Amino acid sequence: MNINNFDLNLLRAFDALMLERNVSKAADRMSLSQPAMSNTLNRLRKLLDDPVLVRTSKGMQPTPKATKLEHPIRSALTAIEHSLAPIPDFDPLTDARTFHIATTDYVQLLLLQPLIEHVNAVAPNIKIEIHELSPDIPVSQLEDGTYDFAIGRFNSLPSQLRGNLWHTDELVCVVSALSKDYGDTIELDQFLSCRQVWVSGGQHSGMVDQWLAQNDLARNVSLSSPNFLMAPILISQSDYLLVTPKSIAHMYATKLPLKILSLPMKLDTFNLHIIWHPYHASTQAHAWLKQQIEDLDIGHNRERTFAVADTL
Repeated sequence: MNINNFDLNLLRAFDALMLERNVSKAADRMSLSQPAMSNTLNRLRKLLDDPVLVRTSKGMQPTPKATKLEHPIRSALTAIEHSLAPIPDFDPLTDARTFHIATTDYVQLLLLQPLIEHVNAVAPNIKIEIHELSPDIPVSQLEDGTYDFAIGRFNSLPSQLRGNLWHTDELVCVVSALSKDYGDTIELDQFLSCRQVWVSGGQHSGMVDQWLAQNDLARNVSLSSPNFLMAPILISQSDYLLVTPKSIAHMYATKLPLKILSLPMKLDTFNLHIIWHPYHASTQAHAWLKQQIEDLDIGHNRERTFAVADTL
């Protein structure tokens, strides 16, 4: 296909169709009528020599070719928008923008109080909005600016994103101090057989289960939850065991009848990274908030930047 024969306005329509997976909703996003968007889709199909969207039992789904084109086209549109948009000077003392961060409840516990105290002191009109971090890295939301940053544990990073190590923790076992089922240590056999709570924390698979799978073992997970902060309360009132970051364990052990035990296996540290899309990193506001988060007295060992080839 010769780009000279391609109407570049169709790229915005293609992006809307990929985001919505629905012709009517894409038309609303583009402020077009439904017939006009249908005509645009037909033009895209002809020019790309591809159906682009096909109807399935799960609704309209993109073809493999359309999926391959989605992120490069969205990145190009974002780059054009940033090139043309005026960039006002950022003054934290007077700016009143809202920053959006996707993360887990565990990170919120570590981050929000010191961040809010600091931001209130140096940028009194700035607002922070927190979004739940899904198990899948929010590439499109970081790319289109819906999220400024995501903070969590990421096994690897897509090539279009960047990130820094923000905080390092270690995993421990937590059990009820009232339970007679546990001593001061726990052996692997007991760890595998006892009933456990698994907190996903925005992940498809945890570090413990990855280690167990590598050793052809499995544990007895009786309850799964996406939230770190409710799990210790449940543990304090049951015979279940919880694997959780040490910082959370110590916070709750001062308030609840909990006992902290070392894991029966050796695992790497529990690393949290702050990630972003490079298209937004050049703005003064984005760079400012990133610096504020990284300068908080929480994380350490942040000197290494990682990209697609790194595995945490």
